[in-house]
Amino acid sequence: MYIGESMPEIISVTELNTRVRDIFSVTPAVNDIWVSGEISNLKKYPTGYYFTLKDASSEIRAVMFNSARARIDFEPRENMKVAVFGSIDLYVLRGSYQFRVATMRQSGIGDRYLAFEALKKKLQEEGLFEPSRKRVIPMYPKTIGVVTSQSGAVIHDIITTSASRYTANILLAPALVQGDGAADSIVAGIELLNRAKVDVIIVGRGGGSIEDLWPFNEEKVARAIYSSAAPVVSAVGHETDFTIADFVADLRAPTPTGAAALILRDKNEIRSQLSSLSQRLERAINNTIVAQRHAFDILDARLDPSNARNDLDMRQMHIEDLSKSMDYAFINTVRTMRSRFDLLDSRLRPERAIESIAEHREDIDDFLSRISSDLDLMMERYTMRLDSIGDRPDKRIGSILRDSKDELESNSKQLEGLNPLNVLTRGYSMITGRDGTVITSVNGLNVGDNVTIRMRDGSASADITKKEMKE
Repeated sequence: MYIGESMPEIISVTELNTRVRDIFSVTPAVNDIWVSGEISNLKKYPTGYYFTLKDASSEIRAVMFNSARARIDFEPRENMKVAVFGSIDLYVLRGSYQFRVATMRQSGIGDRYLAFEALKKKLQEEGLFEPSRKRVIPMYPKTIGVVTSQSGAVIHDIITTSASRYTANILLAPALVQGDGAADSIVAGIELLNRAKVDVIIVGRGGGSIEDLWPFNEEKVARAIYSSAAPVVSAVGHETDFTIADFVADLRAPTPTGAAALILRDKNEIRSQLSSLSQRLERAINNTIVAQRHAFDILDARLDPSNARNDLDMRQMHIEDLSKSMDYAFINTVRTMRSRFDLLDSRLRPERAIESIAEHREDIDDFLSRISSDLDLMMERYTMRLDSIGDRPDKRIGSILRDSKDELESNSKQLEGLNPLNVLTRGYSMITGRDGTVITSVNGLNVGDNVTIRMRDGSASADITKKEMKE
């Protein structure tokens, strides 16, 4: 074992044997089964019979207590061949398992047992035992039909039990429950009660031998139960007695008396349930009233005139705040747009363009002045150089002077040609749109447009009435 591992469970031997016994008790394969064999080592004690049940290949210990002994009408003997009904049990003290016998039959009934098993297998394969087809027993039946002997104790026990339970009508269909003709009589009783439209049918009889109970193992009885319109409760023999009718019925009662207890609810139980339901209903109603009153108080507080006035005043204040914020935002937006408009307008006005041209003219004049000064300085330098090199031919000096003068005049003309105002002095004009944009193409004009014509000595306004494009 490593550090961190959980400690494994350690149990005692008694706990182990107890667990095994519990497993046996809930395992259908070893509970309520029939086992055939031969009695051996039979011993009788005050509590019952202890013996070994064996066949040709195996054996098992068995016990039949006195309570089960009362169900058989013969004395078990050594080497007797029997069929026993019961379940596997484990004796915790010794850790040995044994078969606990609930009832026993002599081997002389072997043929009936084989017939029982054959019919059981046949009907099971046909689906007559299928749990999904079983009908629900009504919770409060008004009429209960009973198929049993008119003179037997079954009908008496059912009537006695029903007296202390929920009231229902008991309708008896007298029938033979053993011997010749019993199966046909039981079938007739089931059909009669179905015609009477009862809510549920009890088919039953008291305990007895396998021969006595055999009519409830007949195929015709099984099919009558299966075909019944009303749900059927089987109540045949003792709790350990199983018949074909038990497997086909919608519900099996351990005894005829127990059938009435299963079908009819106890009056005290109903009263207790009604009281509980009444209390739950009362609590639910009270809780609903409290919840509705709370909701009403909330609504009443919200709908109070003074609260409504306060709420209206608060909303009015909020509206006023929003209105002030909107006015402030609007004024700021207008101011910003006005500032931007003035800036653009100042840039696009013709006067501003003329001022810009005048500023550029001043720059050009200044530039020409600087060039003239530079040329004078250059002339002085050249003259000084000529004086210093008097031995140079006059022809060369004259050529240099002419070239310099020609270059100066050419630069001066180019500068004059770049001056926009000089273009206007030569008879040209400048056309601008309403927004001050200079129009340089007919494509920029539309008939009806108003334009401004800028000339050397002023400007004029004109409307476009016609335009033509060069082809």
